[in-house]
Amino acid sequence: MSLAQLGKGHVTAPAIYLIETGRTRPSLPTLEHIARRTGKTVEFFLAEPQGAADDTDTRLIELEALVADGRNGDAITLGKALLDRSASAYRLGRIRFLLGQAYLGASDVDRAAAMLDDARSHFATVNDAVMLAECIGAQATLANATQSKEAIGLAEKALAVCRGLKPVPVAMEARLLGTLAAACVAAHDWDRAVAAYEEAIEAGGSVFDLRRVARLYRELGMAYHGAGEVQTAGRYAMRSVALFDVLRDRASVARSENSLAVILMGRKDFAGARRHLDRALELGDDVDLELGRSRVLLSLCELTVLEGDADRAFELAEEALEVAERLEDRATMAEAHVWLGRIADRRGEHAAADRQFEEAIDGFGAMGMRERLLQTHGLYAETLERRGELARAYMHMKEALQASRPGLLRREHSEEKVNSA
Repeated sequence: MSLAQLGKGHVTAPAIYLIETGRTRPSLPTLEHIARRTGKTVEFFLAEPQGAADDTDTRLIELEALVADGRNGDAITLGKALLDRSASAYRLGRIRFLLGQAYLGASDVDRAAAMLDDARSHFATVNDAVMLAECIGAQATLANATQSKEAIGLAEKALAVCRGLKPVPVAMEARLLGTLAAACVAAHDWDRAVAAYEEAIEAGGSVFDLRRVARLYRELGMAYHGAGEVQTAGRYAMRSVALFDVLRDRASVARSENSLAVILMGRKDFAGARRHLDRALELGDDVDLELGRSRVLLSLCELTVLEGDADRAFELAEEALEVAERLEDRATMAEAHVWLGRIADRRGEHAAADRQFEEAIDGFGAMGMRERLLQTHGLYAETLERRGELARAYMHMKEALQASRPGLLRREHSEEKVNSA
């Protein structure tokens, strides 16, 4: 292959010559182009000499452990430092993948998206199908977190790449089925979500530990709850609680107790729901689970509203907001503002209700959570309509439509003008 053929469409022949003779160092995109043209991996050109002194592998293990432990701030600091080190160049894909997961855990969706896009391009370039499937799966999780309609397609793509491996890694397949199921839950495709969760449990039966099975039971219970099959939902939620109890995983028991309480509220078993929420709150205190505590407080707020005690519900929502603000948990902050707005309206405090709904709308909008944004506009529109503020209610209904189907209102307006002409 000539220098011109090697650089075709991307790099000039003189530039290839300078790289080949060691007079200049290529950028990563240039190196990836050379790898594609020569049929080699990027690692072929970048691997350090045998015995080279480099602690990057050790630091990568440390980075992976930080991400697994949810220590996202520390992981981001370490990941950025590794990216800046030229010695770690051939590991860029894995560093970016782990850094993208850390940003996702920290709810920094823009940086997470950028890192995962770069990582996916890297793994595709070097033909690393295992990491490519993992990366697309992480993109599906990100899309689900931002309530993007791409979540299901990405999960299906990740699953297809995984199933193209020989042999198929069973644990990865089961995990990606769980990701697909979660995306189906977000899309309210309950039947498909249930099927995917059940397939995940079956596929991973030989490799799952009890903790993973318990987590899937909790998620399957919530999927059945969404499908309206409350009895089945309750059975799976109770199985989840029982397994986590056996494992003495108090943090996970607290989360499963909260899920079971939500299901019981749907069955109007308010006394049962309160028992499980009280236990979840107690367990959260024992393990210092502040993030879980804010969500349990919101569940208690919902239950207290159903029981008719608006004043106590308002206190619970305020406490949940305070915890979420301390942890910078923006999604829970926005949910708390929704409840504060709904309760303020019930108490006739219209100005306060307006402020809370506006905070919630701003919060969901900033995070790109389109479905929750749509629902909040709809809730606010119903609130305004009950007050008799029809013009403002109509405005928020338009916002809800625009959030769900961008461009729809503009098209309808154009059609009206054509018809009137």
